[in-house]
Amino acid sequence: MPSDYAESGEVLQADKTPMVLHTSEMYKDERFQSGWESSSSFAASTPISVNSSIYNNMDIEKKPHASMDENESCDSKSQGQVISPKPEALQHLSDEELTALEKRLRRKIDLRLLPCMILIYIMNYLDRNAIGAARLGGLEQDLGLKGNEFQTAVSVLFVGYVLMQVPSNMLLNKIGKPASYLTACMIGWGVLCASTGAVHSFGALTAVRFLLGFVEAAFYPGAMATLSAWYVRKELGVRTAIFYSGSLISGAFSGLIAAGIIDGMNGVGGLLAWRWIFILEGSATVVIAFCCYWILPDFPATTKWLTEEERAIALWRMEVDAAGEQDWTAGDQQSLFHGFKLLLQDPKNWILIVVCYGAASAIAINSFFPTIVKSMGKDRITTLLLTAPPYLLACIVCAVVAWNADRVQERFWHTSLSIACALAGFIISASTTGIGPRYFGAMIMLPGIYSGFNMSMVWTANTNFRPVSKRAAALAFNNALATICSIYGSFLCPNGAEPRFILAFSVNAAMATIAIVASIAIHFVLKRANRKLELKEAEEEAAGRHLPGSGFRYLT
Repeated sequence: MPSDYAESGEVLQADKTPMVLHTSEMYKDERFQSGWESSSSFAASTPISVNSSIYNNMDIEKKPHASMDENESCDSKSQGQVISPKPEALQHLSDEELTALEKRLRRKIDLRLLPCMILIYIMNYLDRNAIGAARLGGLEQDLGLKGNEFQTAVSVLFVGYVLMQVPSNMLLNKIGKPASYLTACMIGWGVLCASTGAVHSFGALTAVRFLLGFVEAAFYPGAMATLSAWYVRKELGVRTAIFYSGSLISGAFSGLIAAGIIDGMNGVGGLLAWRWIFILEGSATVVIAFCCYWILPDFPATTKWLTEEERAIALWRMEVDAAGEQDWTAGDQQSLFHGFKLLLQDPKNWILIVVCYGAASAIAINSFFPTIVKSMGKDRITTLLLTAPPYLLACIVCAVVAWNADRVQERFWHTSLSIACALAGFIISASTTGIGPRYFGAMIMLPGIYSGFNMSMVWTANTNFRPVSKRAAALAFNNALATICSIYGSFLCPNGAEPRFILAFSVNAAMATIAIVASIAIHFVLKRANRKLELKEAEEEAAGRHLPGSGFRYLT
């Protein structure tokens, strides 16, 4: 059974009472050694029990285990060790005081981390997709772009984006300071976005777009790694959706912002409106980056404005949630290279990659969404205004889907039904050019795209939950591979594809179908693994033995 845990890295559901691990049995399993090592806390010689208030706060499934007094110790002859030692800084606190401290910490992090991440994500998407609105502002005509040169300029960003994601998370792991690293990258892409307003040729536009993707690649996997370092399983889904809403808010208001710039700034300073879109949005990004630097937390082990008690409980609750594995940000024993190696050896993650890839296939539509809406026959300003409602609805749907998925602890239906909604939107939009039906298709297409992709990434984090270095690698690797579709996705809407966009909608519908099939596959693979775990536990309990990590289950 330990090998099943090692391969999955999934959710541990344990009792409030201390869990006893059979270390002698645990370390005999070679697959355990390759898949669930790197935690010094497992080897602690003096075990101390986990405080019940932390377990209560994580809604962990109750399963009976042999109990021990809080300060009871056991040696190698006593068949095991208790995981997650209570930190010395918290020894003097009662259960009620620990609960209050944890709630106070969570509120402090929510107020500092989430607003900054949302705002950064808004600017990340705003700068990346400004080229779509700039096209309506005269970019193609001013630069003399021909054939598929505009599509090439859009897609080249994702080449740099794909290349940099995994190395960037490794670099973040090495530096250990998200506040400094992410805001420095933000300043870089803000400067590059503003520089786009100064290009005068296709070559210059392509070069700036490649560098923009290279620098922007740091943000999403870095932000996910930061969130997963602060929040336990129960908290992560909803907060990921809240964070992800930044991209949707950006999509909703980018059209409104662009409409205002195009309508009011064309010719100001002798510059066309499309140049002002890049200059103003890039400059705003740099200003916001400097502000976020002073607000964002680093990792729990390196954030300076935490009290000692807050730091201790921040690290401890993550250790409890990982069944005793020490926080990967607290030391160098959690190599991301090791986590990446485990990830490549896990067949379940390759199925999840297909889910993520299919769900992400239509996200490239962002750069062309204004053009698709324009095909309904509206004027330029009305077109930009009409892009807002689908994104606002997507923001709401994404949050509700993630909240309910966390509430019922389920992943398959929330992922697959979201993608199915996007599939229906693609089919409707490809089947008609009528304004009403096509706009309805857009209204269900975007919520399905974004909620489906968000849930696929949450499912990735859950299934690769442990060791945490494997989860950090999975978030970067799966997102990088999923982004590959955006490289060719830009060519699915070539000049002359209006008004039907048959190629784009057909390919996206096919990829959505593949993602649904992969969701079904991983659903049954994980359910089968859960049944194997249950049978193994029953056999060992019947024999009077207690397994390490009893209660370990996948979220399906």
